[in-house]
Amino acid sequence: MAEYFILVVNPGSTSTKVAVYADEEPIHERSLQHVKLDLEGFSRIWDQYAFRKRIILNFLEEVGFDLGKLSAVVGRGGLFQPVVSGTYEVNELMIGDGRNGYSGEHASNLGCALAYGIAWDLGIPSYIVDPPSVDEFPSVAKLSGLPHLPRQSLFHALNVKATARHAARDLGKSLNETNIVVAHLGGGISIVALEKGRAIEAHNGLYDGPYTPERAGSLPTFPLMDWVYSEARKDTPLDKLKRRCVGEGGLVAYLGTNSAHEVEERAENGDKEALRYLTGMLYQISYYIGAVSTALKGKVDCIALTGGMAYGKIVVERITDWVSWIAPVKVYPGQDEMGALAQGALRVLRGEDQALTYPTYVGDEE
Repeated sequence: MAEYFILVVNPGSTSTKVAVYADEEPIHERSLQHVKLDLEGFSRIWDQYAFRKRIILNFLEEVGFDLGKLSAVVGRGGLFQPVVSGTYEVNELMIGDGRNGYSGEHASNLGCALAYGIAWDLGIPSYIVDPPSVDEFPSVAKLSGLPHLPRQSLFHALNVKATARHAARDLGKSLNETNIVVAHLGGGISIVALEKGRAIEAHNGLYDGPYTPERAGSLPTFPLMDWVYSEARKDTPLDKLKRRCVGEGGLVAYLGTNSAHEVEERAENGDKEALRYLTGMLYQISYYIGAVSTALKGKVDCIALTGGMAYGKIVVERITDWVSWIAPVKVYPGQDEMGALAQGALRVLRGEDQALTYPTYVGDEE
């Protein structure tokens, strides 16, 4: 008999993933897809709150789950204020930051509000876990070279932290006993150095680091300035230029597709152009794995590859060839955001962790 039942809500741009967990096991789960017609009447993502809440409750009614059994509701974290890693109880300030898009507009900003709204009606707690705005950098890591443009921590914190916990268990240690480099390899890429569980170095997963299936990553500064200035003189909108870098960059720019799986298949079938640009991306990934390892002073217990691209044979072989001299490489393909969210809430319900109050900042020690 399950000790706790947890509702997990993960809103994305075209879907809302929902699951009910009985302790660690999902007993009901579905990805509720939203066609364009469903969403086109909403001017802002935040305006979709009532629509998404209704379809979540309709799903639970359809599968016959008794809401009275729920112990907590946990939502995906959004682009909030910089915070330390952990499980946060949803509060009004968090909801306000999500509504106002504190660090940007994204469907994940709705996660806290949906969790809070459903939990409020039931008189139970609501949480989010490891939002993308997790910032555990020491102050030295935030220096960029221009005082008004500090480096910012923004990475796939939920899956990175969950993968690191998995890797630590496989090493026979706890997370706070290990130094691990995690490479989350998806449409966006995050490469993170974790020192005893704390993410002390990472590139910005939105616009920095290696190029990805759809993002340009770090670009040469002066040529980039020249390009932006030239396009501005043509009255090219800024949002279109940003889209060229995030959404239409990387493999999309080189090969016209954001599917790393497709590109790997083409490479395996003798497409030299596909192999060239795939190898370029893997080279850059390996380069950044080496770079963040410096923050750990080379004392790395393992390198963990995760995300959808970690299913690829060429991907794993090439990266391993470049970085295995640093530390053993472990592979955890795919990602389990729903399970990571449930686990975060479960640790609090069981008293293994204490829920944090939003916002909680990391100390500024070196």
